[in-house]
Amino acid sequence: MPKKKKIENKLSTFTSVILGIFADEPFRPKNYKRVCKIMGIRDLAGKDVVYNILIDLKDKGLLKEERPYNYVMSAEGMAQFGPKTKYVEGTVEMKSTGKAYVIRDDEEGDDIFIAANNTYKALHGDRVRVAMFPKRNNSKPEGEIVEVLERRHTDFVGILNISRGYVYVRPDVEWMPVDIFIPRGGLHRAKDGDKVIAHLVDWPDGSGNPFGEITRVLGKPGENDVEMESILAAHEYPIEFPREVERETGKIPSKIGKDEIKKRRDFRKVFTITIDPADAKDFDDAISLQKLPNGHWEVGVHIADVSHYVRPGSAIDKEALDRGTSVYLVDRTIPMLPEKLCNNVCSLRPDEEKLTFSVVFEMDDDAKIYDRWIGKTIIKSCRRYTYEEVQDMIEGGDGDYKAEIMTFNSLATKLREQRMALGSINFHSEEVKFILDENKKPIDTYVRVQNESHELIEDYMLLANRTVAETFGKPESKWHNNTFVYRIHDEPNPEKLNKFVMLISRLGYSMNLNNRSNLVKSYNKLFKDVEGKGEKNLIETVAIRTMAKAVYSTDNIGHYGLAFDYYTHFTSPIRRYPDLMVHRLIERYLIEGQGSANKKDYEDMCKHASDMEKQAEEMERQSIKYKQAEYLQDKIGQVFEGLVSGVSKWGLFVELKGNKCEGLVRYEDLPGDYYYLDDDNFRVIGQQTGRVIQLGDEVRVVVKAVDLFKHRMDFEMLSNIPENKKKKAKKRGF
Repeated sequence: MPKKKKIENKLSTFTSVILGIFADEPFRPKNYKRVCKIMGIRDLAGKDVVYNILIDLKDKGLLKEERPYNYVMSAEGMAQFGPKTKYVEGTVEMKSTGKAYVIRDDEEGDDIFIAANNTYKALHGDRVRVAMFPKRNNSKPEGEIVEVLERRHTDFVGILNISRGYVYVRPDVEWMPVDIFIPRGGLHRAKDGDKVIAHLVDWPDGSGNPFGEITRVLGKPGENDVEMESILAAHEYPIEFPREVERETGKIPSKIGKDEIKKRRDFRKVFTITIDPADAKDFDDAISLQKLPNGHWEVGVHIADVSHYVRPGSAIDKEALDRGTSVYLVDRTIPMLPEKLCNNVCSLRPDEEKLTFSVVFEMDDDAKIYDRWIGKTIIKSCRRYTYEEVQDMIEGGDGDYKAEIMTFNSLATKLREQRMALGSINFHSEEVKFILDENKKPIDTYVRVQNESHELIEDYMLLANRTVAETFGKPESKWHNNTFVYRIHDEPNPEKLNKFVMLISRLGYSMNLNNRSNLVKSYNKLFKDVEGKGEKNLIETVAIRTMAKAVYSTDNIGHYGLAFDYYTHFTSPIRRYPDLMVHRLIERYLIEGQGSANKKDYEDMCKHASDMEKQAEEMERQSIKYKQAEYLQDKIGQVFEGLVSGVSKWGLFVELKGNKCEGLVRYEDLPGDYYYLDDDNFRVIGQQTGRVIQLGDEVRVVVKAVDLFKHRMDFEMLSNIPENKKKKAKKRGF
């Protein structure tokens, strides 16, 4: 290799030419030989000069060494000598390979691709500044991260490794492409193999890895409590309440004062019940029923008045806002509010007087509504029901207050029919549940399906939520221009919807996309047609994915899925902070007669609540995936029936029947042929046999491997693909 020597000032023009060569192709690495060829330099002296200039430009930060002796222009070089650099800010979505995408804040274009060597010190979720590269032809936007504006995660859960003098934490999350180095002084009694929380302290320039310290030892990997706490810690969700919150909670009186009772409409002598899961402890909602002198029914929807106890700006309130929502893992609930509030003072327990916020309706036998009232109340529930008890009565069994229960159900059924007639999409949800032993190990699984008793309560909650939103949001309302919190749901993503239509057409179904009314009818007919069929879960799951995510906002656009022009969340303030926000706004406008609340403050809280809801769902999914992996851990080699639930470049995903465990069948584990991906049609095709395996196909698989810590399950498919799957793929151009 030529020897480096000092570059003279007289070569500055020569240097500028070289920089221009790199600026023309900023992402294509070049060594000194390539540069010399472009410049037409053939003599050794000239090559020696170019070699030294490249090293000098790298030392000055104008070039970056992509690989040994191969350079690309750095962000600094682009800023000084390249085309005028455009900078964009956005949020990083990191991949396990080290490459990333940046989702732009301005939403003015496609996500920006960031090569693994251009991610700077950014990690998943960080807000960053990106220097955009010049666009080439029709390629997708590409750039280089040049600054981390806001670090999303600073604490990481992982396994501590001590080996050959090196101490590092390998984070559990796949999107973390680097290990965290731990100086010897930062161990804090952690031992090799422990699952720990590492706090990121520094990421020095020139270092490929960040440096950190151990802040907490969770325990040994594989222990149930350790793994559940790891899920919470990885999302920086607090497990315990701060002392100040506990002190405030301890001062809250359990007894209701007489003066407070006088301010409220009294329902203590009205028939009132709660219906909840058998294992529930926090009862947000109750319903009441009484016959009016005119023959109509008075139906009350009564919601725990959390706002009476949790005052704005208090330590309890700040903590609840920060959490945003309760989190429901497989074996535990991590509440938004301290236990004294959520399970005692606010919980609508039977035979106890409770403060509530209520929406009361007057309706006839056909559930036609004649009047409605919103205000503060006091109730005394006379009976706590489980969904199973109510369902048994609906199906013909006997039970306490059966006549009242059947009236509740009759009215709810008519409300549901009205809602469906107006265009509500009839989504069904299935919930994976586990039977755990005394050590919280899963010994069996089952799927809990929503039945009529669930729908009974849901219809009254939907009615109350809708009524509250209409009261404050409709143009004719005197509060129409006041800040309010809505639960909004946008129209389906057209691209996702088209892919869904392609999928169901492969399975023999169709949809009418001409207008919203036909689309809704198509959805509801589809859900009815797939009932009891093998592809039911698949179609319903993918159908939900076509929809936009419902979020909280002060700007109302309606709720597409429910076909409501106005909708909010009013009915679960014990476990959702937005419901508490809504209660406060109702009191502010309806009871206290104050002016509009600050829109920006409430919009910021709405965005935070939406983010925390999404995070809670991810934690819940991770706990389910862990328990599913744990359930299959001792079933290696066992055969299960399943459905093809996804296709990817790595292989097929198969969801097992009954327990909904989902694992990957890699292409090398598909029998009898080499299969290639036909992504547009959600299938793979055998190159020699022409056999087709597609979404929704019933298959038999054997459990091949389980990675408990990564929550991964690998399956191997058995040779049972039906012969009639030999479709005319070749004739159709595949």
